[in-house]
Amino acid sequence: MPAGVSWATYLKMFAASLLAMCAGAEVVHRYYLPDLTIPEIPPKPGELKTELLGLKKRQHEPQVSQQ
Repeated sequence: MPAGVSWATYLKMFAASLLAMCAGAEVVHRYYLPDLTIPEIPPKPGELKTELLGLKKRQHEPQVSQQ
């Protein structure tokens, strides 16, 4: 008896956990709609749409200290 419960209870909980995990993954997958295509040629730096372009702009601006 794993975890101090009967095999029937253990298998029920395992199946419920597995089902909940798969259902949650499916919901997240359908919500975010990931692009699963694999390009033949890797993109050059700056061409990838997931890069944080706003972060690059902020890094080049001078920082003003307020003292």
